[in-house]
Amino acid sequence: MKDKESMTETFEQLLENNKEKIYRICKIYAVSPLEPQDLFQEVIFAIWKSLSTFKGNSSIDTWIYRITLNVCLRSKQKSDKTFNKTLQLESIQFIPVEMPVENYQQEKYNALTSCISKLNNESKSIIILCLEELKYKQIAEITGLTENHIAVKMKRIKKILMDCITNKI
Repeated sequence: MKDKESMTETFEQLLENNKEKIYRICKIYAVSPLEPQDLFQEVIFAIWKSLSTFKGNSSIDTWIYRITLNVCLRSKQKSDKTFNKTLQLESIQFIPVEMPVENYQQEKYNALTSCISKLNNESKSIIILCLEELKYKQIAEITGLTENHIAVKMKRIKKILMDCITNKI
């Protein structure tokens, strides 16, 4: 076990190296406009809590992706249960300042994220990791599926997304 100062430095470096991809995944799983920040904080807390137990059986990136997906999936399951019992009010709109994007590009992005959100959890996790440019082998390690299964699922997911996006644009 590392000393506290060394763990803090390691954690800060991990956060610096991975914060964009963690946030992108949180943003995809988010239901409300403010939720990505909450999910991001939950993921960061989970990484901090688990850092001392990381054994190195996989790459640190694989481990971080696994934690990120698990936190987001757990949150989504809780949200789905809550949503079934109560009405969600989304009166607060938070729009982060980003670089301006052409309307058509924004329309395509919105269509893609909307279509991804309709996928089941397993398919959503696979396509998100694929969009993060991970190889099938890495996706297999993170999800616990075989590379072959990932390849088959990706063909199906791409077809579903293409059909969905085509209908939206």
